Order: sequence, then structure tokens, then C-alpha cells
Amino acid sequence: MASITACLPSPLSVQGRQKQSLFRTLPKLPFSPLNEKQNCLAIVAKASGESSESSTSLTVFKSVQNVWDNSSEDRLGLIGLGFAGIVALWASVNLITAIDKLPIIPNALELIGILFSTWFVYRYLLFKPDREELFQIINKSVSDILGQ
Repeated sequence: MASITACLPSPLSVQGRQKQSLFRTLPKLPFSPLNEKQNCLAIVAKASGESSESSTSLTVFKSVQNVWDNSSEDRLGLIGLGFAGIVALWASVNLITAIDKLPIIPNALELIGILFSTWFVYRYLLFKPDREELFQIINKSVSDILGQ
């Protein structure tokens, strides 16, 4: 569920004809006054939608939960995979910290990152057919990893 809050001027603070023309066309919205010192009204709009069951994160979570429920050998492998992930994260953080201390390499890697990000946006995100191709590549990779 998403919500948004806006602070609009109070109808009492708008003078003359502007008051009538401004608030006559607005539909009735639920609002509550904030502090009287602020002299404005808060309007809260909430939107809700159905949650998607085909989300990748839910699919990964369900796959891990199925592996955990199957047998004790799979649990041991899952724990080992989690430990290996933590060790890889720790090692990569230390490697990045060591590289960051070198004099010119961080600037060169930053330039390479900017150039690659620009290319990625142009190649996959700018046009709709390219975005669809990216979604297909991601879905294929996820299904290959999960063995589906």
C-alpha cells in the first residue's frame, strides 16, 4: 500500500475571488488540519493493489523454503551456501577497500563505471523493445539458476 501526503493552503488563508474559484472545483477529499500555526491542510491519498505472486523475490524465497523443508542434506548445503555468500561479501568489501586506497585506480574505475552505466541505459533501458529483451534475459537467467 502506498500513500502520499500533501500540504495545501487552508481555505481560510485564500482571499477574495480566488477562494471561490479555487475550491469550488475541488472534489471533497478527506483532510485533517495540521498545526494551526502552519495554516495548511493535509490531504492523504492511499493506493492499494494486488500483490504479484510471480515476483522474483517471492519465487526465490519459496524455492529456498522448499529446499529447507526437503531433507537435512539440503539444509546443510543451504547453510553452506549462505556462509559462502557472507564470506564472499566480506572479501569483496575488503578488496574494494584495498583498491580504493591506491592512488589512480579508483578514478579510472569510476570512469569505467560511468561509461558502462551509460552504455547499459542506452542498450537496455531507453527503448521499450530493449527493456522487454532485458526482462527476458533476466527471467531466463533466474529460471536457469533455479532449475525450472
